[in-house]
Amino acid sequence: MIALRTVDLRNDFRRVSELIKSGEKVLIARPHNENLVVLSEKEYNELEKARRNAEYLAMVDESMQQYAEGRVVVKTMEELEEMAK
Repeated sequence: MIALRTVDLRNDFRRVSELIKSGEKVLIARPHNENLVVLSEKEYNELEKARRNAEYLAMVDESMQQYAEGRVVVKTMEELEEMAK
C-alpha cells in the first residue's frame, strides 16, 4: 500500500491511477486521521463479494441454530400450495 497526501494525488493523478489500476492500494492521508483508501473496481467487487458471502453464511448459521433449538414451522405440501395462491 502506498500512502500519499492529497496534494500528491492531485499533482500526479494519472500515475497514481495507473498504480491503482495495476492492483496497488493507495492510502490518502487526511487531517484528523480521516484517511481514505483507493482501490481498483475489481478489488472492490471482490471485497463486496466476500462481505455478501459472510452475511449469507451468518444467515445459514442462524438458521441452523434455530433448527437445532427446534424453532421450526412444519407445513404440508397442500398448505404450502395454498399459501402460494
